[in-house]
Amino acid sequence: MAVKIRLTRLGDKKSPFYRVVVADARVARDGKYIEQLGTYNPLKNPAEININKELAEKWLKNGAQPTETTKALLQTIGVLEVKGNSVPKTNNKKKKKA
Repeated sequence: MAVKIRLTRLGDKKSPFYRVVVADARVARDGKYIEQLGTYNPLKNPAEININKELAEKWLKNGAQPTETTKALLQTIGVLEVKGNSVPKTNNKKKKKA
């Protein structure tokens, strides 16, 4: 069973609010989850991140893989360490016409 740490969306239209959860990768985004780790509110300035660090570390040690967004959130609160540039490199070279 592939276990992911990911976000489930709550809130009204155009006012998102997220739960940070541990879920099976095959389950729908807002479907059944194994455990709730915390919440994320991107509308506050600065964004409000409430994640239980102990639970997150436990699940990471047990092999749960965070999604890209949750990886950034875990790096922000200090659960994961930042390695190098967090911005992905892109290939901006234009193709030459023959």
